[in-house]
Amino acid sequence: MNEWKGAQSRAMVDRLRQKLDLIPGARIKIVLFQNGAPINAPVEFRVYGPEQEELRNVATKMEQILRDTPGARDVNNPVAFDRVDLDVRIDDAKAALLDVPSGAPRRAIRLALSGERSGTFRDSEGDSYPVVVRLPLAETQPVSALESIYVSNRSGQSVQLSEISRPILESTPAAIYRYNLERNISITAQISDGAVVSKVNSDAQRKMDSIPLKPGYSIEIGGEAEKINDTFAGFGPIVIIAMFSIFAILVAEFGRFKEALVVAGVIPLGTFGGLIALLITGNNLSFLAVIGFIALVGIEIKNSILLVDFTSQLRDRGMALREAIEQAGEVRFLPVLLTSVTAIGGLMPLALFGGSLYGPLAIVLIGGLISSTLLSRIVTPAMYLLVVRSDENKAAMPSIDTKELSNAT
Repeated sequence: MNEWKGAQSRAMVDRLRQKLDLIPGARIKIVLFQNGAPINAPVEFRVYGPEQEELRNVATKMEQILRDTPGARDVNNPVAFDRVDLDVRIDDAKAALLDVPSGAPRRAIRLALSGERSGTFRDSEGDSYPVVVRLPLAETQPVSALESIYVSNRSGQSVQLSEISRPILESTPAAIYRYNLERNISITAQISDGAVVSKVNSDAQRKMDSIPLKPGYSIEIGGEAEKINDTFAGFGPIVIIAMFSIFAILVAEFGRFKEALVVAGVIPLGTFGGLIALLITGNNLSFLAVIGFIALVGIEIKNSILLVDFTSQLRDRGMALREAIEQAGEVRFLPVLLTSVTAIGGLMPLALFGGSLYGPLAIVLIGGLISSTLLSRIVTPAMYLLVVRSDENKAAMPSIDTKELSNAT
């Protein structure tokens, strides 16, 4: 269901992109919903440095690299084009000669173009609206519109703004960005259908490492790769501690290291099934999918404990090793199977209708339960047989007294 919906969404996005790419001069970006932490774009590279002009030069090279990288599309460079600003340039000396107060020209420009709030209008329904006063100018203003603005001097006479100003047009940076208080520029890109984000990042990273940088400038990766590193940076030690805790509990339960190893040997079986399920359904290894793998470990070990513990009880009653393994497999397989089937049935609605956020978690659990339930029927008894038989063979070996050996020599 999720794969079918995902194929429909990707097909619709492709149709929209084909139509929108035909619009000249427009930059339109279509983004599919992605679960996980919010990011600007799947592919993002940031350049840091003190000078805006040098940052812009490096950003231009980074933009070209991303455009040449297979799988990247909709590349965005926020400083690719400068912004054109109007600098009025008030002549303070001439304004002083005409007795115009300091600051009055700038206030007149602000009042004329953007306006100032002079009051509030309340309609019959009680809703309030601000009343803004400004000149009745058109939506787009030429520079000659400054001739329609007048400034009052201290004598109350009106002075034309163009008499005390020298307006010019100049290009300025579109924006100045900072990340962690350091000036930077972010170049972003979307991913084409069928492309892998990690491969696009690695291909672009190799090319960007060859860009010559001045001292004090650096390029760092952002986007999805950065969020994955931030999310799983402290996750590994926690998982290792949890696995060691589980194994310690198993050793304390069975009293022997090898039987605990047999119980834990079922973990790779479920992991294999969960990965296959993600591959078949077309889902990524997201954060919630990893949570699903951790939950799967507990379910697998619970089922394995039922089998190994019952086998040990039968051997304590005097039953032979092979016979105890066969009988435990026959008696305990049905409860384990019914437990797994019940869990799979409960997870099925979440896998079908959980969307791209919770769907991977349920898919991992379902795939892992199927593989571990079927494969553990063969692997766990075989491991138990090999481990216990090796212990019995070592116990059956005759011991040699070193004193008797020395006397015999």
